[in-house]
Amino acid sequence: MEPFDLWRAAAFALAGAAAALLAVACSAWLGGSGHTAWLFGTGAAAAGAALFARERMYRARSLAGAGGGASEPFLPPLAREVFERLPDPLMLMDRSGRVLFTNRAMRAVVGTEVTRKHVSAVLRTPSVLQAIARTAESGEPAAIEFMFPVPLERHFQAYVMRTGDAPTVTALLLHDLTAVKRAEQARTDFIANASHELRTPLAAVTGFIETLKGHAKDDPAAREKFLDIMSVETGRMRRLIDDLLSLTRIEQNEHVPPAGRVDIVSVVKDAAAALGPLAEADQVSIVIGRAEDIPAVVGERDELIQLFQNLIHNASKYGKPGGHIWIDFAKVPGPAAGPGRRAAGTMVTVAVRDDGEGIPREAVPRLTERFYRVDVKRSRERGGTGLGLAIVKHIVNRHQGRLEIASEPGKGSTFKVSLPAAA
Repeated sequence: MEPFDLWRAAAFALAGAAAALLAVACSAWLGGSGHTAWLFGTGAAAAGAALFARERMYRARSLAGAGGGASEPFLPPLAREVFERLPDPLMLMDRSGRVLFTNRAMRAVVGTEVTRKHVSAVLRTPSVLQAIARTAESGEPAAIEFMFPVPLERHFQAYVMRTGDAPTVTALLLHDLTAVKRAEQARTDFIANASHELRTPLAAVTGFIETLKGHAKDDPAAREKFLDIMSVETGRMRRLIDDLLSLTRIEQNEHVPPAGRVDIVSVVKDAAAALGPLAEADQVSIVIGRAEDIPAVVGERDELIQLFQNLIHNASKYGKPGGHIWIDFAKVPGPAAGPGRRAAGTMVTVAVRDDGEGIPREAVPRLTERFYRVDVKRSRERGGTGLGLAIVKHIVNRHQGRLEIASEPGKGSTFKVSLPAAA
């Protein structure tokens, strides 16, 4: 018997003795029989002992490993509520590995009907099952990483521990590492892509330098040709480095929303004017729509100019020769209030639309990924770095806006940016 139970047994015995003394005293005061009073006190003590025995049997059945079978929860209500609210999945098992309890987060991972089943029928990961068996036997805690490959790849860190005193309970706590693993993979892919994008022009420049130092050293025509190509490639490297630095700076400040007041119409006009010569070289006309009663927006002017320059430049690069770029403004109500979200005020939308060849539907969700290109060859020929729309996405996020992309092959594309209007 545990020390705590000894104190409770003593409490029941003292309660019975007190009841007996009280009965004797009352009987003497009322002139009754002491024998009757003593029987009353003995009955009170027996009732207390019976209550204690019932509670012990209840706990034994609830915590029994294989032979309990009780349907009543073995956890006190407060502990059950706390465990249910834990964000990490939790499972409690007896020493034989039979599941006693799973919280809401764990049931989302392993299913709902798992209580009283053996853990091997619930989890099919050998490394986790071996860790549970070792901890249940030795009492030594364990920590391992594992993965669920289907239906979606998820990574977890599993912690296994066991209580020291009887009745023995083994606990399995999972910590979701999926977001961390995806971030690590994204960082690895980013470094690989950036290295590849820099290596290609660098290799070309290095090769031309070696050629100019060798047999083409005294060939003026070859020298002029190679120097022009080297200038193009070094310009491409410079643009890539500038975009990388710009993307890094925007990401570092993405959690800090801007507080300035910006005339969005003048921002779009300045961005279009800066890209006018490039559009003329591509024989593309930029048409800016009417902008009456368009309020200012909350934002940072330099970032918004960069945003619309990227969108207009993309429309010019991928539009058809002799085509058009239309830029339209609108004022719309903000999104309604929802769970954990306040209603937004007026939003200003700017839509950049072209009449180019459009984008395949399956490529649209990936357009804002770093270094993703629908047409790699064409993008590189036009000086693209593959980071323009990634920069646009992060600027829109920092400005607490929305970016919507609509495209249909053969009918052009529309990139619509919605930004909160200034008060």
